[in-house]
Amino acid sequence: MAAGQFGGQTPIFILKEGSQRTAGKEAQRSNIMAAKAVAGAVRTTLGPKGMDKMMVDNLGDVVITNDGVTILKEMDIEHPAAKMMVEIAKTQDAEVGDGTTTAVVLAGELLKQAEALLDQEIHPTVIAAGYRAAADKSLEILKTIAVDVSVKDTEFLEKIAITAMTGKGSGTARGELASLAVEAVKAVVDDDGSVDTDNITVEMTVGGGITDSELVHGMVIDKDRLHPNMPKKVTGAKIALLNAAIEIEKTEVDAKIEITSPDQLQAFLDQEETMLKGMVDDIMATGANVVFCQKGIDDLAQHFLAKAGIYTVRRVKKSDMEKLGRATSGRVVTSIHDLTKKDLGKAGIVEERKIGDEKMTFVEECENPKSVSIILRGGTEHVVDELSRAMEDALRVVGVVVEDKQLVPGGGAPEVELALRLREYAATVGGREQLSIEAFADSMEVIPKTLAENAGLDQIDSLVALRSQHEKGVKSAGLDMDTGEPVDMLKLGVVEPLRVKTQAINSATEAAVMILRIDDVIASKSGGAGGMPGGMGGMPGGMGGMGGMGEE
Repeated sequence: MAAGQFGGQTPIFILKEGSQRTAGKEAQRSNIMAAKAVAGAVRTTLGPKGMDKMMVDNLGDVVITNDGVTILKEMDIEHPAAKMMVEIAKTQDAEVGDGTTTAVVLAGELLKQAEALLDQEIHPTVIAAGYRAAADKSLEILKTIAVDVSVKDTEFLEKIAITAMTGKGSGTARGELASLAVEAVKAVVDDDGSVDTDNITVEMTVGGGITDSELVHGMVIDKDRLHPNMPKKVTGAKIALLNAAIEIEKTEVDAKIEITSPDQLQAFLDQEETMLKGMVDDIMATGANVVFCQKGIDDLAQHFLAKAGIYTVRRVKKSDMEKLGRATSGRVVTSIHDLTKKDLGKAGIVEERKIGDEKMTFVEECENPKSVSIILRGGTEHVVDELSRAMEDALRVVGVVVEDKQLVPGGGAPEVELALRLREYAATVGGREQLSIEAFADSMEVIPKTLAENAGLDQIDSLVALRSQHEKGVKSAGLDMDTGEPVDMLKLGVVEPLRVKTQAINSATEAAVMILRIDDVIASKSGGAGGMPGGMGGMPGGMGGMGGMGEE
């Protein structure tokens, strides 16, 4: 890059050769185009009538999904501005578990509206200030349309789960799956009202139908018993949870043992056997009849455990051990000698069962399980995978509502209400910021428009009908996907957590503002953005092919 020539002087280069720099309007255009292309790619998946995407990686593995964050994670996105859109989806997923597509589509629309403002020579900083003010105002407005809900409102909680699962391949069995999700979340609520959905284990098995899915009040561990002579079923289980190997530890020190006669060898082997038997006796002495071990178990120790009729599972994952502790009120012990009767967990039944082709261990009938399991069944691997993603969303969303105790109507109702109220607010602001607040209001309407478009309805007719209902004061009027008419979403039972909306608006605004404020892209030669087709400028074109994928 030359710093200009002065009367025939040689140009001064401040960047490495091969580096590329795009500045000013061109840089903004390129970034906005890339971000819009990402939003375009997931736009068609929004809502109950959204279509799915089939992602094939370079190994030929196939993922068929409707889940925004999964699509964006699977896509190999190269453009730096487009990568920021993927971050929005990831944040949304980490915070609330649902609304990933909404967040990305909103960010794309905010940038599209900003483009028109940039053409009118409005400075990006002014647009950014207006967007931030509008986002703050949106959060206030959302609070006014939020409805309180309590943990006891099982019906509402199930509706939230159904809304989160809609369009994600769960099809007809949504009702059953939703009640499983609600029951599971209720079981793991902590005393302080917080919900950690990590305490709900979701196991997936191919075989059977979606309706064969079930909730286990306790744990399911995808391992079978260690030895065929062990009992298949233990009732009144007293469970030892060990984070210690039941085998003779090899010494750290290199020690040499000289054995000169066969008797000495025999004595040495007998001593090993006695030590292992001693370990098993220590476990038996506590009255334990089930052992879950995080580490290895020696073959000889397996024999002794089987002889004692103790159901044993080894090499259990650390996370599963912690969940077992929560489910059975047991304590994970790191030394066998320290194991006491008090440390044992309790469960009504521990049993090995065959689900599909796999043998699994069920720990059931726990007294007050703070950790539960859901077993999902489906006809093919892809169905089960998508089911598990739907279930994950449902669990997270129900968890969020149980924590926040507030929900809003779905079906595009909050967005139309926001657009209406923000336009009123823009009139009170004045100045150039007014234009960017109005642009924010227009952006909100992309959600009901996209919902209508994906359901095969007319965008404009649907939006006009919705607007007129909201102007009459029906705050919860949203789009009925089957008829295309505006309907009270609270009565229809289409509801979602308030936090899904607030988080989507926040992260979409932040990302849009960040992309808008970039006026210079300097890509170094080695790797990074420089390796992109045709440097920075060529990328959106590459991305456009992808955007095309979404428009079908």
